[in-house]
Amino acid sequence: MKKTLILTTALVSFGFAANADVTVMSWGGAYGAAQNEVHVQPWATATGNTAVMVDSDNPAAPVKAMVEAGNVTVDVASLEYADVIRLCDEGILEPIDASILAPGADGTPALEDFLPGSVVECGVSTDVWANVYAYDTTKFPEGPTTAADFFDLEKFPGKRGLKRGAKAVLEFALMADGVPAAEVYATLGTPEGVDRAFAKLDTIKSEVVWWEAGAQPPQLLADGEVAMTTAYNGRLFAAITAEGKPFQIVWDGQIYENEMYVVPKGAPNKDLAMDFIKFATTTEALRAQAELISYGPPRKSALKEDILFKGSEFSMAPHSPTSNLDNALSSDFEFWVDHDAELNERFNAWLAQ
Repeated sequence: MKKTLILTTALVSFGFAANADVTVMSWGGAYGAAQNEVHVQPWATATGNTAVMVDSDNPAAPVKAMVEAGNVTVDVASLEYADVIRLCDEGILEPIDASILAPGADGTPALEDFLPGSVVECGVSTDVWANVYAYDTTKFPEGPTTAADFFDLEKFPGKRGLKRGAKAVLEFALMADGVPAAEVYATLGTPEGVDRAFAKLDTIKSEVVWWEAGAQPPQLLADGEVAMTTAYNGRLFAAITAEGKPFQIVWDGQIYENEMYVVPKGAPNKDLAMDFIKFATTTEALRAQAELISYGPPRKSALKEDILFKGSEFSMAPHSPTSNLDNALSSDFEFWVDHDAELNERFNAWLAQ
């Protein structure tokens, strides 16, 4: 008899799961639910192992803390690209042997099938997602259409939702101030560019509601606490499709990147964790995830046919970051590995002013 899969969303210190063969930590919400449905549950069924999913506002922080404390209770985690590179360099993550990855459904070798940058020493991509912003169409029928409109309090009055942190906020501010996407990181790498980004943020600082967890911005928008907000595009898609919210995504100025599965150093079930990652990053598993949430699959073989929202004829392409790349910025993980500490220190000092 196959063992039972258990799903929990509770986090209690580091004691996430007892007697599970694999514990997967992800971001919760629609994203975590999609991974649970198409990766965690099917892997458990296929292998006869138990699997537990737990949530975190940002899995990088607890993963680092667990490894440093020598008390690792998570086998697989979903991390942002920049965190994968940083934590790999710090020895927090296990290397992943790319030779274990399955070929594409069309037989293409894995490393040829994955999009550039989707497989790195300690991580394998599960999707391409984006930071975007959205507004309530009942409040702005004509709606904002550009990154600059987000900062226009006169034309579009009301509170703004922004993530509390430097990453993706500073880049968005520069693009809204007219810096071309191709020049954002060169600009942000100078003192003058940093000053310019904060000067742009100054123009709306008094009207900002800061959010930290991915579930917050759609709720802030739904409750009318903000007129528009930045958010993860998949969270907005879920609110629009599953809850019928009258939200409109603005793709101009989007900042996109890979999300990756990793194995923390000292994971209690390392071999099973690697097997899970092999299973979850096949063509079929990545397409299945993209049928549930509007993040693009990172395999070429998964993109050969139009992806439809599960159980419908609704095309996901117009709602995917990889289909809306005009004035879009690819998040530069190397930049953030080098500048994360100093820019967040500056950001926190600015917030306190």
